[in-house]
Amino acid sequence: MLADWVPGILMLVLFALGTPIAFAIAISALSFFLIDGQVPLNIFVQKMVSATDSYPLLAIPFFVLAGAIMNRAGITRKLLALADALVGHMTGALAQMCTVLATLLGGLTASSSADAAMLAKILGPEMTRHGYSPAFAAVITSCSAIITALIPPSIGLIIYGYIADTSVGRLFIGGVIPGLLLAGSLMVVTAVISKKRGYLPLRDKRASAREVGVAFREAIWALTIPVFIIVGIRYGIFTPTEAGAITVIYVILVGLFAYRSLNLRDVPELLKETALDTASVMLMICAASAFGFYLAWERIPPQMAAWLVGLTKDPTTLLLLINLLLIVLGTAVEGTSALIIMTPIFVPILTKLGIDPVHFGVVLVTNLTIAGVTPPVGQMMFISSQVLKVPMDDYTVEVLPFLGVMLLLLVALTVFPQITLWLPNLVYGP
Repeated sequence: MLADWVPGILMLVLFALGTPIAFAIAISALSFFLIDGQVPLNIFVQKMVSATDSYPLLAIPFFVLAGAIMNRAGITRKLLALADALVGHMTGALAQMCTVLATLLGGLTASSSADAAMLAKILGPEMTRHGYSPAFAAVITSCSAIITALIPPSIGLIIYGYIADTSVGRLFIGGVIPGLLLAGSLMVVTAVISKKRGYLPLRDKRASAREVGVAFREAIWALTIPVFIIVGIRYGIFTPTEAGAITVIYVILVGLFAYRSLNLRDVPELLKETALDTASVMLMICAASAFGFYLAWERIPPQMAAWLVGLTKDPTTLLLLINLLLIVLGTAVEGTSALIIMTPIFVPILTKLGIDPVHFGVVLVTNLTIAGVTPPVGQMMFISSQVLKVPMDDYTVEVLPFLGVMLLLLVALTVFPQITLWLPNLVYGP
């Protein structure tokens, strides 16, 4: 019946009208309870509230707070100096530094949006002052931020692990190699474009081993954090949720005693920033929980599963078709909300076909994070473009070669699951 699809259609209309994501999902879910009449309205409220009763989701505010503390403590400057020592001699040095810095920051901020804002503010103005086009600067700062979605800890992987009931530890480790491959791909495209446009190095020659060593020593405390998280989870010292809390304590100690750059008077502002960022994510999760009840009640996931399996029963082909669907969806729907809505639909289908949920999780998060730099609703695109005052038309032209190489990587991750699964299998066992 057409009425069964009204909430889904309404959600797409609200997205198109620019309604905030969480409210669009919640209103659409509420419309089901009002139209159906068979389900008590108080179930809507119960589903919204019950979504917050989740131990794994406690990792989100802890990692957001840890990232905010590291940023306020000036750790970014240490990592920027290391990036300069590593790639400052290359053509397009500032753009290359942007990608390297994003890779180093991946284990610290846990948020692609936070990275996009930080990179645009720190390196964007420097690039334009050195002759880079503002649109190119906006593109490389937003695309580099995608790496954060894969290098642990990743908020997207935590949310996926919670919804799909999949090991967050395996997901974290599974994202490392794809994250490094993404960084390398972006650096190759940057080098080609920079050579054509004459974007110059910052150094006349490669940094000496001594300079690299000094920069590495200055940044060592920051670089230990992702290692600390992965080792702790792998050997059962703490769970992913506990890792967030312990990481907060760790970065406070680093900021106070190792770098002596954290002021305790900043703590109230950091807590406020964390509360606002966490609330925006949790509101979407609560709304998606109510929307998920509608999907389950109307048996939409099984219907979609039957339609997809009717097209092909080959797991790889099916996964490629799902990627294509998500790419189209990602041009209209913000990545986190799409992740929350699509995970419960696709995971049961793919698990039955023998596709590892860790493999699919990394592919899904990569796909939907790429949507963050894809016009017209890419969140990182908006952040970088707003900071650097870049029109969407200019951004769209500049982002095309980067989108091309990222989509090729996405296909490789889809077709060759061992790219994702090799490291988790090595660390945890098959």
